Amino acid sequence: MRGKFITFEGCEGSGKSTQLRLLSEYLDKLGAEYVLTREPGGSEIAEQIRKIILNGKNTEMCDECEALLYAAARVQHLKEKIAPALERGKLVICDRFVDSSLAYQGYARGLGAEYVANINSFALENFTPDLTLFLDISPAEAFKRKHGADPDDRIEQLGLDFHMKVYAGYKALAEVNPRICAVNCLGTKEETQNNIRALLKMKGVI
Repeated sequence: MRGKFITFEGCEGSGKSTQLRLLSEYLDKLGAEYVLTREPGGSEIAEQIRKIILNGKNTEMCDECEALLYAAARVQHLKEKIAPALERGKLVICDRFVDSSLAYQGYARGLGAEYVANINSFALENFTPDLTLFLDISPAEAFKRKHGADPDDRIEQLGLDFHMKVYAGYKALAEVNPRICAVNCLGTKEETQNNIRALLKMKGVI
């Protein structure tokens, strides 16, 4: 039986890394079999593409190139890591997936959902997540928590206006897609983690 595919989404600084670490610790205690991975990246070739995308020196990268690089890394990641794990019946938990491309490149970059969907058709047609948890916190609050943007991260350096568009994109996606569940992140990291676990239990994931 194919395993379940769960993705985590959110703006920069939303706390995905912390929440995934806490969830991983919890799943280890439960003795659950799972694969934790990330995008862009998750496999050797996809990680190399990640370095190109996020390199703060690549300021001349056009929006279409950025979107295509994300899609290329995603296909490699799917073929090499996610698909084999799901076929073995594993629970796969991924930090970002195609909804990131829709929010960042489709909405914030203005390339449109149709363009992003077309270049990600392999992912959308064959690997739609069973559940997506959207860590719902505004970019202003998120950057305040992390004490500003990372100077070496090209995406984080795009400015608050851009990230507000990303946030609006996520909110719009969540409104029309019942697969995407918003998680209140305004409390402590422990409270957020409890919200995540409650959702996963309600959805029959854990």
